[in-house]
Amino acid sequence: MSECIKVKQDQMPAVGFGLWKIAKQDTAEMVRQAILAGYRHLDSAADYGNEAEAGDGIRQAIEQGLCTRDELWVTSKLWNTFHRPEHVREACEKSLSDLGLDYLDLYLVHFPISLKYVPIDQRYPPEWLFDPEADNPTMEIDPVALSDTWQAMEELVDAGLVRQIGVCNYNSALLHDLMAYARIKPAMLQIESHPYLTQERLIRLASHYELAVTAFSPLGAGSYIELDMASEQESVLNQPVVRRIADRLQRSPAQVVLRWGVQRGTAVIPKTSRVERLSENINVFDFELGDDDMAAISALNQNRRFNDPGAFCEQAFGCFYPIYD
Repeated sequence: MSECIKVKQDQMPAVGFGLWKIAKQDTAEMVRQAILAGYRHLDSAADYGNEAEAGDGIRQAIEQGLCTRDELWVTSKLWNTFHRPEHVREACEKSLSDLGLDYLDLYLVHFPISLKYVPIDQRYPPEWLFDPEADNPTMEIDPVALSDTWQAMEELVDAGLVRQIGVCNYNSALLHDLMAYARIKPAMLQIESHPYLTQERLIRLASHYELAVTAFSPLGAGSYIELDMASEQESVLNQPVVRRIADRLQRSPAQVVLRWGVQRGTAVIPKTSRVERLSENINVFDFELGDDDMAAISALNQNRRFNDPGAFCEQAFGCFYPIYD
């Protein structure tokens, strides 16, 4: 299995460093340490609130000769409040400025959810609530056709601000629709996928459309426990089958699960705030899982989605807004 996956005419490292929920004060050094450990793929987003700090880490790494800009693959994402075509370039340029970059390798529509615009100078990142200071703060939908947003994304490619564009959190129906109207076809589908949510049909459809796939939350519940969106008991790393394979191969359970992810052809973007985990997570290319191991891990599927707007939007933001059936 290659250490890169093909993204149209480009090659993207199959293991990236995910920046979601990395504390601002830790981000610059964690990015620098990730690059030092061999990462050349960074997965960021406006909504993570740490792009300026990530940019500082990138700058330090380049200044210290750890890498060049051309060796890095940097992904960012268009937030929900910037879906109107007149705001798409503004959002992209803000991410570029914060990251200290002239271009993005990949820019993704973060969710197929369009929220009312919040000016950058008023609140950034805007997050989900339209007015957090309101008596009853809620997220407020601003209906914008996804095709309008996509056309503005295409214009970013035309302008040289981004090299590839794609989508996150799309379902099969939205992919079919997107492929029908896209002038510049999407290069990437980023989705939640792990042994509890294998998404085999959606990944197969992406392959049919020649979209690469990146799996976020590739280790499952870990990032959601502190948000009360998952329990410790739901960790796939504690599954007996994963532990047996890890013991036999003398690897960590996390390495086994990440290897399962890349061996099925997806990129993975594990997040960690611990420097010692960086090397562990990227060192998954000097061993392979057998067919029986792959099947046993895939058999853990429960269609368990941790990142589901149909659940958390209503619970946290006062608006029922499912995007998955």
